[in-house]
Formats: sequence, C-alpha cells, structure tokens
Amino acid sequence: MSKVIPIQPEGAAVGEPMMGKPSWLKVRAPLSPEYRKLARLMRDKKLNTVCEEASCPNIGECWKHGSATFMILGRVCTRTCTFCDVETGRPDPIDIEEPKHLAEAVASLGLRHVVITSVDRDDLPDGGAEHYACVIRELKARQPKVTIEVLTPDFQRKPDTCLDTVIKEKPDIFNHNLETVPRLYRSVRPGARYFTSLRLLQRAKELDTGMVTKSGIMLGLGEERDEVLQVLDDLHEADVDILTIGQYLRPSVRHHPVMKYWTPEEFEELKYLAEKKGFGIVASGPLVRSSFHAEDVFQSLRVRRGEKR
Repeated sequence: MSKVIPIQPEGAAVGEPMMGKPSWLKVRAPLSPEYRKLARLMRDKKLNTVCEEASCPNIGECWKHGSATFMILGRVCTRTCTFCDVETGRPDPIDIEEPKHLAEAVASLGLRHVVITSVDRDDLPDGGAEHYACVIRELKARQPKVTIEVLTPDFQRKPDTCLDTVIKEKPDIFNHNLETVPRLYRSVRPGARYFTSLRLLQRAKELDTGMVTKSGIMLGLGEERDEVLQVLDDLHEADVDILTIGQYLRPSVRHHPVMKYWTPEEFEELKYLAEKKGFGIVASGPLVRSSFHAEDVFQSLRVRRGEKR
C-alpha cells in the first residue's frame, strides 16, 4: 500500500502558491488563446461555467481543447456544501433565454459533447427540472448530433416527477455525484442526504433502462478506505455505469480542510478494484473531476459496449 501524505489543516487556496501540495497536483495557469476565446464567448452569451464558479484545476486544459461544463439556473446556490466554491445565497430569477444562448455557444464552439450542470435551486417548486428539460430540447433542436450529459441536483423534497421531467427528454448521460462517504455528509453536504442521492441514480435507471448513469466522489475529506469501497459497492448496486474518483482540493481557508492527499498509486488501485466490481468505465486520478474528459469517457463506454461512435 502506498504511503499516506498528511497535510496541515490550513491548506492553500486554489490559485495560491501550492505550499505543501504534491507535484502531481500542480497544473499550468490557463493562458491559452482558446481559453481567452471561450471566456469571451461565455461573457457575451451571459453564460456561466462550473469550471470558473467552482475553481476547477483543469480549466486550462479543458478550455484549451474547447470543452466546458455549462452551469445553468444562475450563479448562486441555495445550499452551503463546505467543499464547494460556488456562491451561496438568494438566487436570481431564471433566465428564460439561457437555453437559446447555450445552444448558440455550443454551435460557436463546435462541441460534440455537452455537459450541463447547475446550482441547487431549492427555492424552485421543481428544483429547476423544467429548465433542464428546456435546455435539452433546445440543444437537440439546434444541435441534433451533440451528445448531452446532465449533472443534476438531488431534487430533494421535490415531487418525484422532477426526475421524470429530465429523464423523459433523453439526455445521453444522467449524472449525479455522491461526492463523499455517508459519515461525512453532515459536515460536507449538510443540505443533502446520501441515500436520497443514491436512490436518484437508481430511479433514473428504472425510468429509462437504457440510460447511461454516472456518479463521482472526492477523496481527501477524511474518509477511510473501507468507507470508499462501500460507496463503490452502493453505486454498483444502483447500476451506475460510469464512475469518477478525484482528489478534493480546498478552494479557500473557509472551506473544509484537506485531510489527506491520496497518491496516484492509490487512485490506480481504486480504479482496479472498481473495474473488478463491474463498472463500465472508471476514471480515477488526483485531478479527475466529474466532467473531465467527459466526451472521451462516454465514447470509451460506447466502444466497450460495441456501439457506433
């Protein structure tokens, strides 16, 4: 077993000098022409990306290759997850032009695979489900060859029909992240419930047996190895097809501390164990994020299943 690398609770914020961070977590600053072009397009279309709002370390690489995860339903979340850098507070009204602007941006970028996520909107009666449906419909109407991946909230305390509203529009992938182990939910995801999220993934498959489902977890929040393996068992039992495992990085000193840097060897071991359990595709590594190389991951699953690209 590879060694544990303990760190100080203070931690450095993303974007600050990487004091104490292992070499495998160092990434280049996003300075490419493609990055600047995409940033201008997002501002022109009044769109948001989770890449920016959540301070993703892969933003430079993804944007250089013309890949971005669009964040709909505004920039302000109604929850206070301690790992997340998205702003919390009272959200703005829904922008009804957002589906059209998003489809226009996808056309301008020439994207083949689109990832759509959002803030949590507990203030809305349907948690934003109908807006998701509008975005999917608009994309399919304007860009019929684009594959669509949605990364939705849990729709907790909302009608069961909210998930139905999204699934009936037939996105190519339905994604919802468990994020961490059950024991840490109270401190990491205080507004969520582990088994609610797990049930959401399971029910998505029940509503559409052909739906590709996906989920991910972060490591370094204080979880134990056995707890991680139990989460993998739970996700496999829920018939999840694609699994992502990455290292948690603390956005600022106000956020949950990093309790451990898991090594690349440990991530490789988890990938091996998850594949043995039967997941279709497993992406596991320190810098893996839910939508990192999302198109490649989806195409790899299709190839493995013998489907045409």
